[in-house]
Amino acid sequence: MTASSVRSIQTRLFILLLRAFSAAVFFITVVILVVMAYFLTYPSGFSPVERWPIVTRLETFHLIKGNWQGVEILPQTETITDFHQFWNRSILLDEQGRVVLDHGSVNTAQVGSTYVRKGDEIVPGLVRDETAIPILANGKVIATLLLDSSFFAAQGQISLEFLWPILIISLVMALPTVIIGLFLMRRFVTPLAEVIAAARAVAGGDLSTRVRASGPHDLRALSDSFNHMAASLEQSDNERRNMLADIAHELRTPLTVMRGRLEGIVDGVYQPSPEQIIPALEETYLLERLVEDLRLLTLAETGQLHFEHKQVNLGEIALRVIDLFQAEADDKHIRLNFTENSAADALISVDPQRIKQVAANLVSNALRYTPEGGSVLLTLEKSAGEVRLSVCDDGPGVPPEDLPKIFMRFWRAEKSRSRASGGAGLGLAIAQRLVEAQGGTIHAENRPSGGLKISIQFPALA
Repeated sequence: MTASSVRSIQTRLFILLLRAFSAAVFFITVVILVVMAYFLTYPSGFSPVERWPIVTRLETFHLIKGNWQGVEILPQTETITDFHQFWNRSILLDEQGRVVLDHGSVNTAQVGSTYVRKGDEIVPGLVRDETAIPILANGKVIATLLLDSSFFAAQGQISLEFLWPILIISLVMALPTVIIGLFLMRRFVTPLAEVIAAARAVAGGDLSTRVRASGPHDLRALSDSFNHMAASLEQSDNERRNMLADIAHELRTPLTVMRGRLEGIVDGVYQPSPEQIIPALEETYLLERLVEDLRLLTLAETGQLHFEHKQVNLGEIALRVIDLFQAEADDKHIRLNFTENSAADALISVDPQRIKQVAANLVSNALRYTPEGGSVLLTLEKSAGEVRLSVCDDGPGVPPEDLPKIFMRFWRAEKSRSRASGGAGLGLAIAQRLVEAQGGTIHAENRPSGGLKISIQFPALA
């Protein structure tokens, strides 16, 4: 993950935010214009144009006095600039269409005469170059105010007055908006850009990529989840590489022995006698077991292994396994004992063949590392609704820091648990997968008196 890739993603995300912000501003502007147009074209008596101060003052004046006498002094009590601007550029007509006020004056030739527009009817709305606004009292038109459009059309004027504050506010808010945008980019865009760049790096094969946990809680959780995912992928990749190397190592030895024997027979160095062929045949058995163990382990890990659950007495399984390994234990002068602690009814629901395979792997592992003259003890206990079978040996044990590793494929401790002791390092891995796949647990610990203790535990049947 390079800095340039992060900056590139930051730029694109920031542009995306700006587009979203621009779209929001455009939408709000359209809504404002639509609302403004709606009010500007609203029926007479409710339009914002018709509710200007000059209109409301005239309506109030007539309601108080009942006529238009003295209306010319109305501007003397007003301080609103717009009122004076429109007052001096308007004509006030009474109900009969006679001129009451001519551009703010009652002393012109038109005052008192009927206002005529070359045959055009005076109605609310735009009349050629003038705007007619009705003056209402109790819902009845009592006069008409004509605004001179040579100055500005009323609708255009109110539009400017409506939009101008919005424009000023928009310009004033532009700077804090940019600042907020930069803050959001630092707060949200940057962490997200780092996660995206890291994801691309992982997709490209760099599984060591990690991201900083920054930003709000959700983005921190995203970063932590990504780091956990990347660490898991890296660990899986390392395990895959190590497994391939271990498989190659385990296959090399028997293949080398078989090749040497067969080449010796072909070259005439060895006679094709049973003594020369049997060692090569034994290596084929070893290869067969290794391949079968790998197949079984793969099926168990992927959940494709079929189990036939039955009611099984774990004590009987332990006794069968002891009978199976008794001869080997006698050859090595190892005592193989079994102790039941009131567990005659240690019934569990498992696959009998698979649980027997698990117990056999544990006993075989214990016999492999127990010195001559030592002992292997199997104990069966039932407590708190669970049944536990433990296999204890008198071997050298396992360093505490290596205990979590003993169930890994092909793992063997140095020295005492090396390849020379036998085994490919798959027995305990298979035992763990078979136990956990059937709802049980497996645990390993060093005994205080020396040696290793491995226990499997299953829920007891009532």
